[in-house]
Amino acid sequence: MRIILSYIFTPIFHLYYGLMLLLFHPAQVISLHVFGDKSRRKVVDILNFFLIKGLHIMGCSIKFVGLEKIPQGRPLIIVSNHQSMYDIPAVVWGFKKHNAKFISKIELAKNIPSISYNLKHGKSALIDRKNSGQAVKEIFKLGRLIEENNYAACIFPEGTRSRTGLVKEFKTVGIATLVRAAPSAIIVPFAVDGHSQLIEKGMFPLRFGQKITYTVLDPIEPKGLQVDEMVNHLHNLIKKSLHQ
Repeated sequence: MRIILSYIFTPIFHLYYGLMLLLFHPAQVISLHVFGDKSRRKVVDILNFFLIKGLHIMGCSIKFVGLEKIPQGRPLIIVSNHQSMYDIPAVVWGFKKHNAKFISKIELAKNIPSISYNLKHGKSALIDRKNSGQAVKEIFKLGRLIEENNYAACIFPEGTRSRTGLVKEFKTVGIATLVRAAPSAIIVPFAVDGHSQLIEKGMFPLRFGQKITYTVLDPIEPKGLQVDEMVNHLHNLIKKSLHQ
């Protein structure tokens, strides 16, 4: 029965998801040019709320755990595992009070309704994976931005999505650059569980009835810690949270 439901509801979910991106794109443009960036950010928050709720179409159960652990009044460096594109709305919505920014490959800043516009106008770091110098410069600029405004920067240190859900090795450079650029920031580990199973057969069919959990783990004060040891600790924390 689950397989049948997967085939029935996957097209409906994709249609819903695409419509949300299309509808909220002009809403972002209008809100930015008429009311300013604060209004645009509220539109983005609402969009991502609806994107998360859209997973219910696939019979998913969705649970946020540990949101009360998110520190207030400080810049945040969110370190998360990466399972699918559906990770992004969870970060935006869960950390909406901190205006979360992302480190994204530059290709995503073109031709994707709502998403590309938010990446460009939301001051995320758009990096060229073939140009390490440019990437570090953009990440450092993002670090300075969150330092000055108490925003959050989200980094997926695996670099690419894990199709199996098993957490891959964390790269150190991006986290180290953010810590250097935002010395008052605190690190917040964030574990995404269930998206890889949702897309275990690709984008069609998605798996019906998947349990999805987003967990904020205990924040880590980076001051006085060696970067390599800290990154390894973050890697182990997230793996343990996912029972790996």
